[in-house]
Amino acid sequence: MESRKQLPLIIAAFVAIYVIWGSTYMLNKVAVNELPPFMLAAIRFVIAGGLIFGMAALMGKSLRITRKQLWNSLVLGFLFLSFGNGIVVWALKFVDSNFAALIISAQPLVVMLLMWLLQGQQLRPMSLLGVLLGVVGIYLLVSQDNLLQDEHAWLGVAMIFAALVAWGYGSVFVGNADLPKNYFVSTGYQMLTGGLMLALMSLAFREPWSSPLEWRTDTLWCMVLLVIFGSIVAFTAFNFLLKTVSPEKVSTNTYVNPIVAMLLGHYFLGEPVSLQSIIAAVILLTGVYFISTNKTWRQFVRFRRKGI
Repeated sequence: MESRKQLPLIIAAFVAIYVIWGSTYMLNKVAVNELPPFMLAAIRFVIAGGLIFGMAALMGKSLRITRKQLWNSLVLGFLFLSFGNGIVVWALKFVDSNFAALIISAQPLVVMLLMWLLQGQQLRPMSLLGVLLGVVGIYLLVSQDNLLQDEHAWLGVAMIFAALVAWGYGSVFVGNADLPKNYFVSTGYQMLTGGLMLALMSLAFREPWSSPLEWRTDTLWCMVLLVIFGSIVAFTAFNFLLKTVSPEKVSTNTYVNPIVAMLLGHYFLGEPVSLQSIIAAVILLTGVYFISTNKTWRQFVRFRRKGI
C-alpha cells in the first residue's frame, strides 16, 4: 500500500523515469554529433556499471556470480545495451531524436509478437487491436519523407527496428534466465559486459577515440547526465517504484517518454514536429496502451521485473 510518507519519493521517482529517460534521446543526439556512437555508449555503460558495483559493495551486496549467471548477463548486455542501445545511438546520426523515441515506443508491440511466435501466447482481441494500431502508427511515422532527408535515414530506421527486436527477445529471454538475485548487481554486470562489448565493436569499426579533455562542453555534460542520471538515478527510481506501486503504473513511462523526447528535441534541437507525427504518436501510443493493459502482458511484466 502506498504510504503517505513515501509520496514525495514516489512523485520524484516518477518524474525521474518520465523526464530523465525521455531526455536520453536528446542527450545522445547531442553527444553523437561529436563522438563516435559505439565509443559514446561504451564509455557510458562501463562507467555506469563500475559505479553500480561500487554502490552495491557499499550496500553490502555480494558481487559473486556463477558461470551461468555471467553468461546470461553477457547475453542480456548484448541484447539490451551493445546492440539494443548502441545501434540506436548510431542511428541517431541520421534520424531525429523524437522520431527515434516514437519508433522505440512500439517495444511492447514487438515483445507481444515475439511472445506469440516463440512461446505460443494467444493474441487476444485487445492485443490484436493494439498491434493493428501500432502498425498504422509506425507507417504514418516513417512515411514522412521530410523527416527522412538524410541519405542514410532509412538505414537508421531499419537498425532501430533491429534494436527493437533485440530488446524484445531480451525481454522474453530474461524471464527464464538465471541471474544474480539482487537487481542492482545484475544490472551492474549487464552494463559492464554490454559496455565492454561496445568498446570491442568500436575498435572493430575503427572509431577514433578521444580524451574527455578534448570534448566540447555540451558533449561532456551530456555524458555526465547519461551516466549519472540516465543509467543510475532513473534505474534506481524505476526499481523503487516497482516495489512501491503497481507495475501498470510504472509502465506509464512507455507513453510519457516519447512525448518528453518529442518536446525536448523540438525545443532544444529544433527538430520538426509535424501534424502527421502527432497523429502517428496518438495512434501508436493508443496501440501500446491496448497491449499493455492486456492480462497476459501484465503477467509477463510482473514476472520479468521480478528477475531484473
